[in-house]
Parts: sequence; structure tokens; C-alpha cells
Amino acid sequence: MATVYLETSVISYLAAWPSRDLVVAAHQQITHEWWQTAGEHYRLLVSDAVIEEIRAGDPDAAQRRKEKIKGLEVLGFNDDIERLVGIYEDRLKLPRTAVEDLIHIAFAASYEVDYLASWNCDHIANAEVMRRLQETNQSIGVFSPLLVTPEELKVVS
Repeated sequence: MATVYLETSVISYLAAWPSRDLVVAAHQQITHEWWQTAGEHYRLLVSDAVIEEIRAGDPDAAQRRKEKIKGLEVLGFNDDIERLVGIYEDRLKLPRTAVEDLIHIAFAASYEVDYLASWNCDHIANAEVMRRLQETNQSIGVFSPLLVTPEELKVVS
């Protein structure tokens, strides 16, 4: 069974009230529909970093987010992730403000997760970032997860 690392934006879209922004509302709907059967087709994973991020903000929203990940396997931080973040900071060319995004990518690479699912299309689910990640990981001998949105993880029958 393929593995999927759920970045915080996916959990947030599952737990949030419907947005009035049409694009965000569509992403929320796609995420809800995907979530209904995702656990039947994929082994769903989160990390210590995701848990830390979903605890932030409005307490009611944080509680709804925590409910969504109950029972999912949690990947722990390790030295390899710290090493990869340092490499990715230099080679992926993301803004300095995107360190949290690099951490998620490093978790998925370190644990050899098949897919990293995110709605962050600026810094994660982005073809150029994926190209740079694949080039970087190939040069250092590290597994490269596919960076995707939940919409791209629809199971074809």
C-alpha cells in the first residue's frame, strides 16, 4: 500500500469551515471527497511537525484538526531530517520564510514516503520544487517523494 504524508494544509482544509473563496472552497471539497476513501487506498502519515502546526491558532479549529488525524501514524523528528533541511535550504531555493515547508519535504524524503500531499502549491506541490528536489536527492542518494495535491491522488478504478 502506498504511503501519503499529509502536510498541514490538507488537515486544515478538512477541518475548516467552508471558505467563501471559490478556489479554497473547491480545494476543501476535493479534499473532503478524497478523504472519504483515502485510508482504504493509502497508508496515511503525519509528523511531529504537522502536530505542532495544527495545535496553533484558534483552539476550536485546532481541536477539529487534531480529531482529523486521530489514529494516523506519526513520524518522529530525527537527525536525518535536520541534515536534509540544511541541504534543501541551499538547493531548493525556497524563501527563508518557508523553513516549515522544507521540514515537511525532509520528513517525506527521510521516511521514504511515496507521496507528500499538500495544498501549498507555492513551496511544496509545485513542479519546479519537485524537479529541484529530485535533482538534489539523486545527487545525495536520497529517496524523492512525489509532491502532489489530494486531487492528484484520486484512485483510478
